[in-house]
Amino acid sequence: MIDPLILSGKEVSASVYDSLDQKIKSLRKNNITPGLAVVLVGEDSASQVYVRSKTKTFNKLSLFTKTYRLPSASSERELLELIDDLNKNNLFHGILVQLPLPNHIDSDKVINRILPSKDVDGFHPENAGLLSIGKPRFIPCTPKGIMEILKYYKIKLDGKHVVVVGRSNIVGRPISILTSLKGENSNGTTTICHSGTKDIGNHTKAADVVIVALGVPGFLKESMIKEGAVVIDVGINRVDDTSEKGYRLVGDVDWGEIYKKAAAITPVPGGVGPMTIAMLVQNTVEAAEYQEK
Repeated sequence: MIDPLILSGKEVSASVYDSLDQKIKSLRKNNITPGLAVVLVGEDSASQVYVRSKTKTFNKLSLFTKTYRLPSASSERELLELIDDLNKNNLFHGILVQLPLPNHIDSDKVINRILPSKDVDGFHPENAGLLSIGKPRFIPCTPKGIMEILKYYKIKLDGKHVVVVGRSNIVGRPISILTSLKGENSNGTTTICHSGTKDIGNHTKAADVVIVALGVPGFLKESMIKEGAVVIDVGINRVDDTSEKGYRLVGDVDWGEIYKKAAAITPVPGGVGPMTIAMLVQNTVEAAEYQEK
Protein backbone atom coordinates (compact mmCIF):
# COMPACT_ATOMS: atom_id res chain seq x y z
CA MET A 1 0.00 0.00 0.00
CA ILE A 2 1.32 3.46 -0.96
CA ASP A 3 0.69 6.17 1.61
CA PRO A 4 -1.45 9.05 0.34
CA LEU A 5 -0.05 12.49 -0.38
CA ILE A 6 -0.70 14.66 2.69
CA LEU A 7 -2.06 18.02 1.56
CA SER A 8 -0.55 20.29 4.20
CA GLY A 9 -2.32 23.60 4.70
CA LYS A 10 0.58 24.72 6.88
CA GLU A 11 2.99 24.33 3.98
CA VAL A 12 0.69 26.03 1.48
CA SER A 13 -0.12 28.92 3.84
CA ALA A 14 3.61 29.59 4.35
CA SER A 15 3.92 29.88 0.57
CA VAL A 16 0.96 32.31 0.49
CA TYR A 17 2.53 34.55 3.14
CA ASP A 18 5.80 34.59 1.18
CA SER A 19 3.95 35.64 -1.97
CA LEU A 20 2.14 38.45 -0.09
CA ASP A 21 5.35 39.89 1.34
CA GLN A 22 6.13 42.08 -1.69
CA LYS A 23 2.56 43.38 -1.90
CA ILE A 24 2.61 44.36 1.78
CA LYS A 25 5.99 46.11 1.34
CA SER A 26 4.69 48.03 -1.68
CA LEU A 27 1.67 49.24 0.28
CA ARG A 28 3.88 50.29 3.20
CA LYS A 29 6.03 52.39 0.87
CA ASN A 30 2.86 54.42 0.32
CA ASN A 31 2.18 54.56 4.08
CA ILE A 32 -0.63 52.02 3.81
CA THR A 33 -0.95 49.18 6.31
CA PRO A 34 -3.70 46.67 5.48
CA GLY A 35 -6.20 46.75 8.35
CA LEU A 36 -8.85 44.32 9.53
CA ALA A 37 -11.66 44.99 12.01
CA VAL A 38 -12.98 41.84 13.70
CA VAL A 39 -16.32 41.95 15.48
CA LEU A 40 -17.05 39.26 18.06
CA VAL A 41 -20.45 39.10 19.75
CA GLY A 42 -20.78 36.84 22.79
CA GLU A 43 -18.52 34.19 24.29
CA ASP A 44 -18.62 31.31 21.79
CA SER A 45 -15.47 29.31 22.61
CA ALA A 46 -14.69 28.20 19.05
CA SER A 47 -15.06 31.79 17.81
CA GLN A 48 -12.72 33.01 20.56
CA VAL A 49 -10.03 30.54 19.48
CA TYR A 50 -10.44 31.46 15.82
CA VAL A 51 -10.23 35.19 16.51
CA ARG A 52 -7.08 34.72 18.58
CA SER A 53 -5.48 32.80 15.69
CA LYS A 54 -6.38 35.56 13.23
CA THR A 55 -4.99 38.24 15.53
CA LYS A 56 -1.75 36.32 16.07
CA THR A 57 -1.21 35.92 12.33
CA PHE A 58 -1.93 39.59 11.53
CA ASN A 59 0.43 40.73 14.30
CA LYS A 60 3.16 38.37 13.09
CA LEU A 61 2.92 39.95 9.62
CA SER A 62 2.85 43.48 11.15
CA LEU A 63 -0.61 44.12 9.74
CA PHE A 64 -3.17 46.19 11.60
CA THR A 65 -6.09 44.46 13.29
CA LYS A 66 -8.47 45.34 16.09
CA THR A 67 -11.13 43.16 17.70
CA TYR A 68 -14.39 44.72 18.87
CA ARG A 69 -16.02 42.56 21.54
CA LEU A 70 -19.71 42.97 22.26
CA PRO A 71 -21.72 41.20 24.99
CA SER A 72 -24.06 38.46 23.78
CA ALA A 73 -27.03 40.57 24.94
CA SER A 74 -26.09 43.42 22.58
CA SER A 75 -28.92 44.52 20.32
CA GLU A 76 -28.96 44.16 16.57
CA ARG A 77 -29.09 47.95 16.30
CA GLU A 78 -25.89 48.32 18.34
CA LEU A 79 -24.08 45.90 16.06
CA LEU A 80 -25.33 47.59 12.89
CA GLU A 81 -24.23 50.99 14.22
CA LEU A 82 -20.75 49.62 14.91
CA ILE A 83 -20.55 48.29 11.35
CA ASP A 84 -21.61 51.70 10.01
CA ASP A 85 -18.73 53.28 11.95
CA LEU A 86 -16.25 50.70 10.69
CA ASN A 87 -17.44 51.19 7.10
CA LYS A 88 -16.41 54.86 7.40
CA ASN A 89 -13.12 54.16 9.20
CA ASN A 90 -10.24 54.33 6.70
CA LEU A 91 -7.90 52.43 9.01
CA PHE A 92 -9.83 49.27 8.17
CA HIS A 93 -9.79 47.84 4.66
CA GLY A 94 -11.65 44.73 5.77
CA ILE A 95 -14.46 43.99 8.22
CA LEU A 96 -15.15 40.52 9.55
CA VAL A 97 -18.12 39.74 11.79
CA GLN A 98 -17.45 36.40 13.46
CA LEU A 99 -20.27 33.89 13.00
CA PRO A 100 -22.40 32.47 14.52
CA LEU A 101 -24.19 35.45 16.02
CA PRO A 102 -26.68 35.23 18.93
CA ASN A 103 -30.14 34.07 17.84
CA HIS A 104 -31.78 37.47 18.31
CA ILE A 105 -29.52 39.05 15.65
CA ASP A 106 -30.28 38.60 11.94
CA SER A 107 -26.99 37.43 10.38
CA ASP A 108 -28.12 38.29 6.84
CA LYS A 109 -28.94 41.86 7.85
CA VAL A 110 -25.52 42.21 9.47
CA ILE A 111 -23.61 40.79 6.47
CA ASN A 112 -25.58 43.03 4.10
CA ARG A 113 -24.60 46.11 6.15
CA ILE A 114 -20.86 45.63 5.51
CA LEU A 115 -19.58 47.57 2.50
CA PRO A 116 -18.98 45.06 -0.32
CA SER A 117 -15.52 46.58 -0.80
CA LYS A 118 -14.67 45.73 2.84
CA ASP A 119 -16.38 42.32 2.91
CA VAL A 120 -13.20 40.21 3.12
CA ASP A 121 -15.26 37.15 4.08
CA GLY A 122 -16.95 37.32 0.67
CA PHE A 123 -20.44 36.78 2.13
CA HIS A 124 -22.18 39.97 0.96
CA PRO A 125 -24.79 39.24 -1.76
CA GLU A 126 -22.94 41.51 -4.19
CA ASN A 127 -19.72 39.53 -3.74
CA ALA A 128 -21.57 36.21 -3.85
CA GLY A 129 -23.19 37.32 -7.11
CA LEU A 130 -19.86 38.33 -8.65
CA LEU A 131 -18.46 34.91 -7.75
CA SER A 132 -21.45 33.15 -9.32
CA ILE A 133 -20.80 34.81 -12.70
CA GLY A 134 -17.09 34.05 -12.55
CA LYS A 135 -15.92 37.60 -11.78
CA PRO A 136 -15.15 37.45 -8.06
CA ARG A 137 -14.03 40.41 -5.97
CA PHE A 138 -13.59 38.55 -2.68
CA ILE A 139 -13.87 34.77 -2.47
CA PRO A 140 -14.93 33.22 0.87
CA CYS A 141 -11.77 32.25 2.72
CA THR A 142 -12.23 28.51 3.22
CA PRO A 143 -13.25 27.69 -0.39
CA LYS A 144 -10.47 29.96 -1.67
CA GLY A 145 -8.03 28.10 0.57
CA ILE A 146 -9.16 24.73 -0.79
CA MET A 147 -8.50 25.91 -4.34
CA GLU A 148 -5.04 27.12 -3.31
CA ILE A 149 -4.23 23.70 -1.84
CA LEU A 150 -5.28 21.96 -5.06
CA LYS A 151 -3.27 24.43 -7.14
CA TYR A 152 -0.15 24.13 -4.95
CA TYR A 153 -0.13 20.33 -5.19
CA LYS A 154 -0.92 20.46 -8.93
CA ILE A 155 -4.19 18.55 -8.59
CA LYS A 156 -6.06 19.31 -11.81
CA LEU A 157 -9.85 19.41 -11.85
CA ASP A 158 -10.32 19.69 -15.61
CA GLY A 159 -12.55 16.81 -16.67
CA LYS A 160 -12.71 15.42 -13.12
CA HIS A 161 -15.85 14.62 -11.17
CA VAL A 162 -15.96 16.69 -7.96
CA VAL A 163 -18.49 15.90 -5.23
CA VAL A 164 -19.12 18.50 -2.52
CA VAL A 165 -20.88 17.25 0.61
CA GLY A 166 -22.57 20.25 2.25
CA ARG A 167 -24.35 23.28 0.79
CA SER A 168 -23.65 26.14 3.21
CA ASN A 169 -23.09 29.65 1.89
CA ILE A 170 -19.75 29.65 3.72
CA VAL A 171 -18.19 26.57 2.09
CA GLY A 172 -20.42 24.22 0.08
CA ARG A 173 -22.03 26.57 -2.41
CA PRO A 174 -18.97 28.74 -3.15
CA ILE A 175 -16.61 25.76 -3.54
CA SER A 176 -19.08 24.13 -5.93
CA ILE A 177 -18.92 27.28 -8.07
CA LEU A 178 -15.13 27.58 -7.88
CA THR A 179 -14.48 23.97 -8.86
CA SER A 180 -16.79 24.22 -11.88
CA LEU A 181 -15.73 27.63 -13.23
CA LYS A 182 -13.94 27.59 -16.56
CA GLY A 183 -10.26 28.09 -15.85
CA GLU A 184 -6.81 26.54 -15.66
CA ASN A 185 -7.18 25.29 -12.08
CA SER A 186 -10.90 24.45 -12.13
CA ASN A 187 -13.27 23.27 -14.91
CA GLY A 188 -14.48 20.25 -12.95
CA THR A 189 -17.91 18.62 -13.18
CA THR A 190 -19.37 19.29 -9.76
CA THR A 191 -22.17 17.61 -7.80
CA ILE A 192 -23.50 18.97 -4.49
CA CYS A 193 -24.83 16.52 -1.89
CA HIS A 194 -26.80 17.59 1.17
CA SER A 195 -29.35 16.43 3.73
CA GLY A 196 -31.91 15.84 0.98
CA THR A 197 -29.59 13.65 -1.10
CA LYS A 198 -30.48 9.95 -1.18
CA ASP A 199 -27.54 7.60 -0.65
CA ILE A 200 -24.70 10.13 -0.58
CA GLY A 201 -22.21 7.26 -0.78
CA ASN A 202 -23.28 6.47 -4.34
CA HIS A 203 -22.25 9.98 -5.36
CA THR A 204 -19.00 10.19 -3.39
CA LYS A 205 -17.94 6.74 -4.61
CA ALA A 206 -18.06 8.01 -8.20
CA ALA A 207 -15.99 11.12 -7.44
CA ASP A 208 -12.38 11.85 -8.35
CA VAL A 209 -12.33 14.60 -5.71
CA VAL A 210 -14.50 14.63 -2.58
CA ILE A 211 -14.86 17.81 -0.50
CA VAL A 212 -16.64 17.25 2.83
CA ALA A 213 -17.99 20.22 4.80
CA LEU A 214 -20.73 18.91 7.10
CA GLY A 215 -19.49 19.30 10.67
CA VAL A 216 -20.18 15.61 11.38
CA PRO A 217 -17.18 13.75 12.87
CA GLY A 218 -16.03 10.79 10.78
CA PHE A 219 -18.92 11.05 8.31
CA LEU A 220 -17.01 9.94 5.20
CA LYS A 221 -16.11 6.25 5.41
CA GLU A 222 -13.72 4.14 3.36
CA SER A 223 -16.66 2.46 1.60
CA MET A 224 -17.84 5.87 0.33
CA ILE A 225 -14.84 6.67 -1.89
CA LYS A 226 -13.15 4.98 -4.80
CA GLU A 227 -9.52 3.91 -4.84
CA GLY A 228 -7.23 6.86 -5.56
CA ALA A 229 -9.70 9.64 -4.78
CA VAL A 230 -8.53 13.06 -3.53
CA VAL A 231 -10.23 13.91 -0.22
CA ILE A 232 -10.54 17.43 1.18
CA ASP A 233 -11.74 17.46 4.80
CA VAL A 234 -13.17 20.84 5.86
CA GLY A 235 -14.59 19.65 9.18
CA ILE A 236 -13.06 20.66 12.51
CA ASN A 237 -14.93 18.92 15.32
CA ARG A 238 -14.18 18.54 19.01
CA VAL A 239 -14.55 14.98 20.26
CA ASP A 240 -14.28 14.18 23.97
CA ASP A 241 -11.38 11.97 25.05
CA THR A 242 -9.28 11.20 28.13
CA SER A 243 -6.40 13.55 27.28
CA GLU A 244 -5.39 16.47 29.49
CA LYS A 245 -7.39 18.85 27.29
CA GLY A 246 -10.39 16.54 27.47
CA TYR A 247 -10.94 16.54 23.71
CA ARG A 248 -9.26 16.06 20.35
CA LEU A 249 -9.88 17.65 16.98
CA VAL A 250 -11.20 15.43 14.20
CA GLY A 251 -12.54 16.08 10.73
CA ASP A 252 -15.61 14.95 8.80
CA VAL A 253 -13.52 12.10 7.35
CA ASP A 254 -12.81 8.79 9.07
CA TRP A 255 -9.04 9.26 8.75
CA GLY A 256 -8.01 5.75 9.77
CA GLU A 257 -10.16 4.17 7.08
CA ILE A 258 -9.86 6.72 4.27
CA TYR A 259 -6.06 6.91 4.64
CA LYS A 260 -5.76 3.40 3.18
CA LYS A 261 -7.65 4.27 0.01
CA ALA A 262 -7.15 7.94 -0.88
CA ALA A 263 -4.43 9.19 -3.23
CA ALA A 264 -4.27 12.53 -1.40
CA ILE A 265 -5.93 13.88 1.74
CA THR A 266 -5.95 16.97 3.98
CA PRO A 267 -5.20 16.32 7.66
CA VAL A 268 -7.20 17.69 10.60
CA PRO A 269 -5.78 19.79 12.10
CA GLY A 270 -3.23 21.32 9.74
CA GLY A 271 -5.10 21.01 6.46
CA VAL A 272 -7.82 23.44 5.42
CA GLY A 273 -7.80 25.38 8.72
CA PRO A 274 -4.49 27.27 8.24
CA MET A 275 -5.58 28.16 4.71
CA THR A 276 -8.73 29.91 5.92
CA ILE A 277 -6.64 32.40 7.88
CA ALA A 278 -4.09 32.76 5.05
CA MET A 279 -6.88 33.64 2.62
CA LEU A 280 -8.29 36.18 5.08
CA VAL A 281 -4.89 37.87 5.09
CA GLN A 282 -4.76 37.73 1.29
CA ASN A 283 -8.27 39.18 0.96
CA THR A 284 -7.41 42.00 3.38
CA VAL A 285 -4.26 42.88 1.44
CA GLU A 286 -6.24 42.83 -1.82
CA ALA A 287 -8.92 45.04 -0.21
CA ALA A 288 -6.21 47.57 0.72
CA GLU A 289 -4.91 47.56 -2.86
CA TYR A 290 -8.45 47.92 -4.21
CA GLN A 291 -9.44 50.81 -1.91
CA GLU A 292 -6.18 52.74 -2.17
CA LYS A 293 -6.02 52.87 -5.98
